[in-house]
Amino acid sequence: MSDAKSPARAREAARYSTQPPCTHPDPPMTADRAPTYVLYQRDDCHLCDLALEVLASVRAPAFESVFIDDDEALEARYGTRVPVLRDAARGSELDWPFDAARASDFLSGGA
Repeated sequence: MSDAKSPARAREAARYSTQPPCTHPDPPMTADRAPTYVLYQRDDCHLCDLALEVLASVRAPAFESVFIDDDEALEARYGTRVPVLRDAARGSELDWPFDAARASDFLSGGA
């Protein structure tokens, strides 16, 4: 695969993220960005699209969209688990499938 971003990936990142895509599993924490959430996903992933809809429905705080397709380390770590929502502050992850109730609980610091 090419290192260049696919047009679909660029559109997804622009639509759902207010931050540039993250290339590190745990982006650095700053006082104005705590906690930091990352959604690990793939290009052309219908489950990822569903996860984005769930996160929008619960008005999730800003998060970074990270596409694992071209990153061997992320591919090894997340593989078929995507979409995965990670809270970098707690080091916890919410694997798909999740509904609005589970997403809200996770985002509020629950399991």
